[in-house]
Amino acid sequence: MTKELWINLPVKDLEKSKSFFAALGFSFHPRHENSKDVAGLVIGEKQMLIMLFPEATFQSFTQNELADTKRGTEVLFSIDAGSREEVDELVRQVVEAGGTVFSEPREHGPGMYGAGFADLDGHRWNVLYMDMSKM
Repeated sequence: MTKELWINLPVKDLEKSKSFFAALGFSFHPRHENSKDVAGLVIGEKQMLIMLFPEATFQSFTQNELADTKRGTEVLFSIDAGSREEVDELVRQVVEAGGTVFSEPREHGPGMYGAGFADLDGHRWNVLYMDMSKM
């Protein structure tokens, strides 16, 4: 039975990507801390890993062309926030770290507040605060 899921993403510059996500407050799995070939981005309390690989390495695994994130979206990562203020703060950090906000923070219906941003490689992220008492 499958016990874990790893999401693999290609990045143009591993060190810049690590700096970007560190600036947003994310941590990295210590297993890869000295690697020049991979970084394990830790997401959430369950410590799900998103593996960041240089594009050439990623392409060697997939045996396929990479998606052009300027022309289309290959995936949308959704992460939660503990408050509206956390959404706003993350968006501020994204801008400071060089990311792009494609959806400014706003209401998405009763009890849902969120925003969307793209990382340095154009991968799209959605951050949401959900007030379950209002949903």
